Amino acid sequence: MRKIKSSEITPEHLYLSRRRFLISAGALVASTMLFGACRPGSPETPDLQPPSPGTDELGDKITPYKDITHYNNFYEFSLQKEDVADLAKNFKTSPWTVTVGGLVRQPQTFDIDDLRRRFPAEERIYRLRCVEAWSMVIPWEGFPLAKLLEMVEPKAEAKYVRFESLYDPKQMPMRDIPFEWPYVEGLRLDEARHNLTLLATGIYGKSLLPQNGAPLRLVVPWKYGYKSIKSIVKIDLVAEMPLSFWVKQSAEEYGFYANINPEVPHPRWSQASERRIGEAKRRATLLFNSYDKEVTNLYQGMDLSNFF
Repeated sequence: MRKIKSSEITPEHLYLSRRRFLISAGALVASTMLFGACRPGSPETPDLQPPSPGTDELGDKITPYKDITHYNNFYEFSLQKEDVADLAKNFKTSPWTVTVGGLVRQPQTFDIDDLRRRFPAEERIYRLRCVEAWSMVIPWEGFPLAKLLEMVEPKAEAKYVRFESLYDPKQMPMRDIPFEWPYVEGLRLDEARHNLTLLATGIYGKSLLPQNGAPLRLVVPWKYGYKSIKSIVKIDLVAEMPLSFWVKQSAEEYGFYANINPEVPHPRWSQASERRIGEAKRRATLLFNSYDKEVTNLYQGMDLSNFF
């Protein structure tokens, strides 16, 4: 995997020209993990080369930075997507620590700057598919969650990873929204260790903004977006399946696995198609968000119609 040094991070207006340079220099050929999603290749070493600059590996255009940063679900701030950026603009993301513990041999607490130093950013272009049937293509910056888990050494009895967001009513008007906080999510340990599972620290070569889950966000591209928990402060390895936020609120509508499947409708709408932000027409939803070759092996023998 090619590591992106801080000195290489460029402003948005230089982003596409930088990518053209990388392609002409052969950097994409040398790297197996620079560009996010996967075609073809094995799950361990997927070929992630996009067909042209400014696209993902399927040829889909990257969503503009303005849309990514001004159309956000972050219910700790607001139920209205367009309001989140303004309401979150003064959210403090430094200092920030992340505690990693539970069933591990080396529990640790990391400062966010220490995490960035230990795990230099990689660039991954992933499709983000919301359970509400809209989607984006996002150039994330971050590092594989597997690297952090390796550092804390999970015990044999650890089967799941539990994530917890910041709970801070002084900064977030969550007390006005009738949900049970804090936001909690979970993955099976094998899902968490998968090479596609990312801890994101930035987009478009810039640090994450508060509305996008700064300073640390989970990204699991084959699952609906509510699994990609924002503003993480705690990660625990556990033996039992965590009770995640949306399962607690409405288990009949939001399942733990949340794998993207056009054949399994939400109880209140179809998942067969999606609205890509910036496009007028709807497009077909792809199984596992088109990461099926990389992740289907995780669910052998499971009923894919049962994920809600």
